Amino acid sequence: MHDADLFAANLRFACATRRSISQICREIGINRQQFNRYISGEARPSAHNVARIAGFFGLQAQDFSLSPKLFEARMVRPDRDRSEAGLLLEGFPGDLAGLRRHIGYYQTYHLSPSWPGRVVCSCARIHEESGSIRVKSIERIRDAANEIQQFSKYVGLVTFWRNRIFIAERSVGRQPMLSQTILMPFEVHQRVYLRGTTMGVSWRKENLPYASRMIWRTLGQEPDLRQMLSRCGVVAAGSRQLPATVRSFLETPDADVLTVPTDY
Repeated sequence: MHDADLFAANLRFACATRRSISQICREIGINRQQFNRYISGEARPSAHNVARIAGFFGLQAQDFSLSPKLFEARMVRPDRDRSEAGLLLEGFPGDLAGLRRHIGYYQTYHLSPSWPGRVVCSCARIHEESGSIRVKSIERIRDAANEIQQFSKYVGLVTFWRNRIFIAERSVGRQPMLSQTILMPFEVHQRVYLRGTTMGVSWRKENLPYASRMIWRTLGQEPDLRQMLSRCGVVAAGSRQLPATVRSFLETPDADVLTVPTDY
């Protein structure tokens, strides 16, 4: 099998482990038409693009030169010891049985230095895919007064250790940012809210790192997605649009946003 055909065959198998080709192209940042030529074997990507594609699938560039049988084994059972990231990946998904109780859709609320005095309302979905528990979040903000429209997507992994939910996410785009969230699971008599903290960077204030409270409200397995998205945006901290539990959690004196002063 020629190198181009071998690469194409392995790439087709790798792509079959993801939801769609369009999603892969968006997250890697490669033109869909060009990517189709790689899959069909009409063209072989540059060394730079091979490295980008391999990185997306958690592989090394040379893995695409393996025979299809060895490549499939590498995809199913990745050699995590070949990189330092392997030690981190071994922490996911943790207690899978405990984590599965939290699969579903959520409305999320947190404070951000980008929007002083307001609450950022977003939506998220925790789901299981290929043995991992994954999260996808959407943040949609329309600020007519400041003529701002922001639409952001985040993807990440979720793990469960010592009765805590740990979420690591990155934004989808050419210049991704990372964020981390730790949530406390549902209590015995409370199955609606997950409370915790989140840490990220502000996009309106020089990407300053910050930490703040975050609370997730479960919407179940099959919510009204249109209604869920319509709630996304920024809301005044004391607004009656926010559930009472959310206001109470975010309005307490010790719920201030922690950040780095610009003149430090």
